[in-house]
Amino acid sequence: MKQKLVIYFCLFISPICSTMYAQTGGNLIAPDAKVEKLAEGFSFTEGPAVDHQGNVYFTDQPNDRILIWSVDGKLSTFHEKPGRANGLYFDKQNRLISCSDLDNELWRFDANGNHTVILKDFNGKKLNGPNDLWVHPNGGIYFTDPLYARNYWTRSPEMQQEGQYLYYVTPDLQSVKRIDTELEQPNGIIGSPDGKLLYVADIRARKTYVYDIRPDGALANKRLFTAMGSDGMTMDEKGNIYLTGRGVTIFNPAGEQIEQIPVEANWTANVCFGGKDMQTLFITASQYLYSLRMNVKGVR
Repeated sequence: MKQKLVIYFCLFISPICSTMYAQTGGNLIAPDAKVEKLAEGFSFTEGPAVDHQGNVYFTDQPNDRILIWSVDGKLSTFHEKPGRANGLYFDKQNRLISCSDLDNELWRFDANGNHTVILKDFNGKKLNGPNDLWVHPNGGIYFTDPLYARNYWTRSPEMQQEGQYLYYVTPDLQSVKRIDTELEQPNGIIGSPDGKLLYVADIRARKTYVYDIRPDGALANKRLFTAMGSDGMTMDEKGNIYLTGRGVTIFNPAGEQIEQIPVEANWTANVCFGGKDMQTLFITASQYLYSLRMNVKGVR
């Protein structure tokens, strides 16, 4: 993950914070709540995703593992060789979909960890390296495809596609489309639970955009959401958007910053809500998994 971190530190000033208490001017965070370290000893945590029961799955990407933090607070391993999975997301059938960039593919796992490759390439050429994804309520998949060269690739480390693009896979998995070819380096992605809005972070450009989603999956009315990029992101029930990098920064639906959560790690990679009541924010950050109790719930 060193290549990824070098790029990120060029984009953000990322000091290690001396306190773990959230700096808040509102009431999103539960009273007296603080960021709690749940587990450590990983190489680089990424891709938190919540299943239908509230268990949180996340990746230790350099060690090629997917782990689970259960609703009863136990850590276990879901898969030992998930294709170097990075971003994760559950579909409506409670199947886990991963951006597995060992061979630059999208995988889908059943409850027993058996996987199916659901996307191998685009136009007969490998993807650059699928990074993060969001599953629309209709089953369509939006994913980002930046280039972060990996030392475990047997392929050339050069760009495989003509650029770093945003893609859409139709619900029947039969068609893949490029839907934004004007981003510099798309990374984090999340959509609204009603399937009408899509948020995508362009980390190199230090911007996050929001689009309207058309019934056919195409995007319209692209506009700047905020002048900040992000690695991963999530959304709460009020429509607030959570961006990562230097801790967790929260923006209201109008794109105004309303909270900043410091995290004691060199890099905060990603976030999701989880737990039985979906009211705990889980944070993957460098060698750690953290949580923070919230006053708001996440959305599935």
